Amino acid sequence: MQELEYPFDTDYIIRKKKALRRRLLEREGVSYITKKIALLGGSTTNDIKLILELFLLNYGIKPEFYESEYNKYFEDALFGNEELDAFAPDICFIHTTSRNILKFPDVTMSEDMCNALLEETYGKFRSCWQALTKRYSCTIIQNNFEMPYFRLLGNSDSTDLRGRLNFINRLNDKFAEYARSSENFFINDINYISAEYGIKKWADPIDWYRYKYALAVPAIPDFAYNLARIIKAIYGKNKKAFALDMDNTLWGGIVGDDGPENIKIGHEDAESELFTEFQQYIKAHKDLGVLLTVSSKNDEENALAGLARPDSTLKQDDFILIKANWDNKDINISRIASELNIGSDSFVFVDDNPAERGLVSSQIPGISVPEVGAPESYIGILDRSGFFEVTHLSGDDLKRGEMYKANLERAKSSQSFDNYDEYLKSMDMHAEIKPFAPMYMARIAELTNKSNQFNLTTLRCSQAEIETFANDPRYITRYGKLEDRFGDNGVVAVTFGHEEDTSEGKILHIDLWLMSCRVLKRGMEYAMMDEVIAECKRRGISKIKGYYYPTAKNKMVKEFYAGQGFELLREDSNGNSTWGLELDKPRKSLNTAIKVN
Repeated sequence: MQELEYPFDTDYIIRKKKALRRRLLEREGVSYITKKIALLGGSTTNDIKLILELFLLNYGIKPEFYESEYNKYFEDALFGNEELDAFAPDICFIHTTSRNILKFPDVTMSEDMCNALLEETYGKFRSCWQALTKRYSCTIIQNNFEMPYFRLLGNSDSTDLRGRLNFINRLNDKFAEYARSSENFFINDINYISAEYGIKKWADPIDWYRYKYALAVPAIPDFAYNLARIIKAIYGKNKKAFALDMDNTLWGGIVGDDGPENIKIGHEDAESELFTEFQQYIKAHKDLGVLLTVSSKNDEENALAGLARPDSTLKQDDFILIKANWDNKDINISRIASELNIGSDSFVFVDDNPAERGLVSSQIPGISVPEVGAPESYIGILDRSGFFEVTHLSGDDLKRGEMYKANLERAKSSQSFDNYDEYLKSMDMHAEIKPFAPMYMARIAELTNKSNQFNLTTLRCSQAEIETFANDPRYITRYGKLEDRFGDNGVVAVTFGHEEDTSEGKILHIDLWLMSCRVLKRGMEYAMMDEVIAECKRRGISKIKGYYYPTAKNKMVKEFYAGQGFELLREDSNGNSTWGLELDKPRKSLNTAIKVN
């Protein structure tokens, strides 16, 4: 919904929040995932809850909320209560601010006293996080602290251990250190957001004393949007790729008219430096695993000549695919998506031309098309939009561009074979299929939230939930890594299920089965099934039940279990189906090309 995309009108959102919520819930073709979020507030949180819900709905997440009583965050976190226990949160968000720091250093304190107070204050919060993790095994999001609205020591407030600003900065460092060492703990960086918003506008003392609002009401949408970015990233709602225009977007001018020698790029003048900085910003995303592509109305020769300039930061090799022709840009983006085997809604389309933005936005449902405005605003708008919000940065993320390029090489190679089975054998594929391991937990959680097409139940899990399944002896968990002569695909397949003791014997219910689209039609699903069956037999399980729940994107796996030799047990009017496989019957492995390590 455009009203909830950055840059947004905060006053409009506050005034129209009920109407916006109604419109979001009435959208057709949107499949929401439901998540339980506990708001543990050190100040009033009701309006935060209402605005946060809007942004989450816009991301396809339908939240259910628990709200602590005013300033009961510490008691709820440390001791729990029946209502919160029954709620069983997926996420606990601790909304505290500088108002919740009970004691700051004063000028009479020694260095040791200041350090002791810092440890005492930090220890209180740490005890909350540890208690929540132990009780609920949930993801935790914690605000850090905004700067104080006065500096008693003036400029020395930032350097003297007795200064409030120094105390807050040191406390924020400790929070950050805890986040670095904890897999399922994230910081909502209000220290940055409040500074960007304007610290004098961020909090209104009158609102605090009258209503216990720790931030001014007009600032709530900015705050809630920043928090929603973290939650949508946890549940795999990030975008995957840029689709970039070239003329007046990657450089100033029109390369076909002006010639590559006359476009604005480099360091010769202010306009050239502006576009150079933007190219540097885009290229930095490549290192995060964001796929860079081009969709430009241009002759390909001219487009490549622009990138070939010695002072162009972006080069042809930085892009996975370049579509420079005279077809409509929505058509080219759809072609790119098809060749990369990702959804068209995975793209962020950046173009200076509002007409092109309007066309692409109207033709490709779900694609993000930011209203970038003038070139000097490009970085600010893209960065604040949080399309690629980082919660974890894995080795697979850093290698994603290389993996997709290798996939394109695989596709070219397959065209030289008349027999597809022979092509698969020529790939020299080796798989590692093992129970979930700590080093891959982040990637496994990422796959559960991003995989839509080869995903039989589309169960969405946080890393905390994945770790719970891995540590539960009732569960069978397996990840699959795949390597071939073109390179390492990383972790590309995930499945887990739980045992049930019945009068007919032990049954394994497969709760989730998914695979990355970059290894489709390679036989990895057969190798995974062999390993699951082998583990079932080791445990004395006599039957496997699998489930298929149809969505708008996973029709390709409707007959997955049939292809694995399962029998259809039931199917309802909505297409939800249950399948069974008796393990006492002989079964021939369908894996013919993958060697399992």
